Amino acid sequence: MSLESRLLQALEPWRQAPAWWVAFSGGLDSAVLLHLLARLRDAHALPPIAAIHIHHGLQAVADSWVGLCRAQCEGLGIALAIRHVRVDEGASLERAAREARYQAFAGLLGEGEVLLTAQHQDDQAETLLLRLLRGAGVRGLAAMPTSRPLGGGQLVRPLLGVARAELETWACREQLAWIEDPSNLDIRLSRNFLRHEILPRLTQHWPAAGAVLARDAEQLAEADRLLGELAELDLATARTPAEPAWLALPSLELAPLRALPSARQRNALRHWLRGLTLPPEREHWVGWDNLRDAAEDAAPVWRLAGGELRRAGGRLWWLSGDWLQLPVAACDWADPRQALVLPGNGRVWLEGEAGAGRLQIRYRRGGEVLELAGRGHRDLKRLLQESGVPAFVRGRLPLLYADERLLAVANLPRLQAPAAGALRLCWTGPTGGAGLS
Repeated sequence: MSLESRLLQALEPWRQAPAWWVAFSGGLDSAVLLHLLARLRDAHALPPIAAIHIHHGLQAVADSWVGLCRAQCEGLGIALAIRHVRVDEGASLERAAREARYQAFAGLLGEGEVLLTAQHQDDQAETLLLRLLRGAGVRGLAAMPTSRPLGGGQLVRPLLGVARAELETWACREQLAWIEDPSNLDIRLSRNFLRHEILPRLTQHWPAAGAVLARDAEQLAEADRLLGELAELDLATARTPAEPAWLALPSLELAPLRALPSARQRNALRHWLRGLTLPPEREHWVGWDNLRDAAEDAAPVWRLAGGELRRAGGRLWWLSGDWLQLPVAACDWADPRQALVLPGNGRVWLEGEAGAGRLQIRYRRGGEVLELAGRGHRDLKRLLQESGVPAFVRGRLPLLYADERLLAVANLPRLQAPAAGALRLCWTGPTGGAGLS
């Protein structure tokens, strides 16, 4: 089957997309992809095709690359968008450039549109080796998927089954011109070292090494999907309604997880934590053991890259963002008819009419006393314990004061002074606890 036919077959699921964008660096791989699509467009009904070139500003000749890309696109009758990005300096220039590039891609894609990139079989093999050497788990070793969500649309890699040698043969036969990025020869960069020093030597001994490694990545992707399905089954019994219901934080019931073998516990938690934080390293899982096995009256914490897991009330709670630091400053409430935004702690509002007096939102500092109808003056610390409020929430629950008198505790209508009458203090906590953006 010709390269054109295989490409068309790979793109069949996205034939009804509103638009196809080609990530066009001007290099060999993307030049072949762009010319193949232009040829297919002339013979088949395809979505509108346009190209996008990312100007990283890392090479002195980058401006001239824009001109070469524009000339190729004009010759094919394909519109070209240019995006300039800023690459942050850091330990890995490769990673920073990639992140900047994909951020620009995500901002470009409209709803349902498709970004086509030209990664091929050799790229997949390099990615697998890189991640293997970095100690990635099964999900990381699955390497690059054929497609994944990006922005409002999809990223699609239709050439993952094609070797770079075949692309180069096609380009030479068609007499294509392409850009040679000098940084691709710098073997100080990890991927270039694998590409120029390691994979050629592997191929000398195992000629099909690239194809075998790419196939291994596909098998690992299948294994990762099966592990995900197992995790969903194990998490189903742990995703019970949380109390208090107004505490809108990611949480799981602990008992169903404890009943699983250790390996399945880790698999379920690793799956649940995706989108919340970077996965913990293997040696860091001792933090889970300590959290799970701590005494019942303890308040253990497992700190991870994007936040922390707490244990309270027989549940695991995920905290991140503003939830990691208790609010300290009191807030005057000049107009109780309007909701009050609390720095680092969400917002509060009143249901009912506030009486006379200077209103203020404060937080627990110890020693607070609340008058309750029929019960007299009671210690607030004990009242919160009796109400089942998790310990990590008690220090940030807004307290409503009129002058120097404690009137009400947010979201706990039974904890308010007789003077408050039918007044209710309502609170929604900070949104930073929901996970990674």
